[in-house]
Amino acid sequence: MNTVILAIDTATPAVTAGVVRRDAENVEVLAEQVTVDARAHAEQLTPNIVGALAGAGLTVDDLDAVVVGCGPGPFTGLRVGMATAAAYGHALGIPVHGVCSLDAIGIESTGDALVVTDARRREVYWARYRDGVRVEGPAVGPPADVPGAAAAFAGPPVYPTAAGLVRAVDWAADPAPLIPLYLRRPDAKPSVGNR
Repeated sequence: MNTVILAIDTATPAVTAGVVRRDAENVEVLAEQVTVDARAHAEQLTPNIVGALAGAGLTVDDLDAVVVGCGPGPFTGLRVGMATAAAYGHALGIPVHGVCSLDAIGIESTGDALVVTDARRREVYWARYRDGVRVEGPAVGPPADVPGAAAAFAGPPVYPTAAGLVRAVDWAADPAPLIPLYLRRPDAKPSVGNR
């Protein structure tokens, strides 16, 4: 049975939206729109979704499910993607599956791999994979505390793809509630009121 899936990720500077057809054995990307701009998640996600649907020659009524990257990532970026995915799922009455955004990258790896993304504040989000399966992490910390992190940043950046997001879903399980992977406390602190 073919399933048409909207895949979204806003956990990194890449604002990713793709339309994917999945059957029991294959994942086929029908169209994908990616904008790399760490400050444009809210402005670019909807146009990227509309563009991906148009590129696939489909409409929202053709969608059977939504997959969204739940981080780790910054608060605003994650909320944009997750709220949008939840809204599509609710409006269309289709399931929404959340996945670790690092898994969408790591699932494509063979052998031992370290996936590292920029966590800002001189830290990185990271996870280790063996043949596409996460064996450690996700976690956050200074690159010096993560063996191999410096080498991971030596090449061009790699971001979650629509295909990787869909492959990272456990399709045998029912969708779980969407929970963002922040991995650290928020910058904002509650003010202490008058006593």
